[in-house]
Amino acid sequence: MNRLGFIGGSDARRIMEGDWHSLWLEKTSQSPSADLSDNIAVQLGSHTESFNIFWFDKHYINHEHEILTDLSQTVFDDYFHGVPCKGTVDGDIPNMNAILECKHTYDRNNMESCLTQYMPQIQFYLELSQRESCFLSVIFGNRRWECVSVKHDKEYCSHMFTHIAEFWKCVDTNTEPSTGKQTKSLDTNHILVDDMIRRDASGDNEFISRCHDYIEQEANAKLFESAKSDLKAMVAGNEREVYSDLLTIKRDKRGSLRITIKEN
Repeated sequence: MNRLGFIGGSDARRIMEGDWHSLWLEKTSQSPSADLSDNIAVQLGSHTESFNIFWFDKHYINHEHEILTDLSQTVFDDYFHGVPCKGTVDGDIPNMNAILECKHTYDRNNMESCLTQYMPQIQFYLELSQRESCFLSVIFGNRRWECVSVKHDKEYCSHMFTHIAEFWKCVDTNTEPSTGKQTKSLDTNHILVDDMIRRDASGDNEFISRCHDYIEQEANAKLFESAKSDLKAMVAGNEREVYSDLLTIKRDKRGSLRITIKEN
């Protein structure tokens, strides 16, 4: 695919990751785009896309409400901030004011990492399509599938397209961007995923205090549960009470064992 003359979804991701120089070389025809024909991850994602769409349609879309879906590749093409942009989404769902993006990743990956990696691409497609949300449908390895709904976030898009316009100016004027160009990151915790946000509680003293308590007492809690189980196993079926100077274990009328620590 000839990717010259416009910014696409994967380009937006590279811009937001700070990969300006190599992308600029590609967009100005000074270096060829990477040949992905032998990249197994890319090719696997491409070949499993139709199954991913089928699985999403079967397990996520509510057929009881007879929602009609257009689950086929759709191209959105427009100018934003003077930049020619093009985005190919894996499915358009006009009835739900949504689009679909399919991914196939390794089995030990998780959805939060996928959201971090693909958020620029998702928001880029949402801005081009002017849809309200994007379904991110992900196959993990060959035995797990998850799907979340990501809302269109105007604040993030405004921030992103400021950088995209700056990058495109370098392409348009054939001006080499700084090798160490860094894109200013933007907190994505406020972006709604399944209508919920994330919160960084690193500055919440009470939360951190209880975190320390939880971590420090975890080993003790496991040892406590193990000791309780072992003590109860030591009570024979015909014993109504087993005791020592430290504690007593009594059997109630229902047959349950109760451990009581003796006061000093």
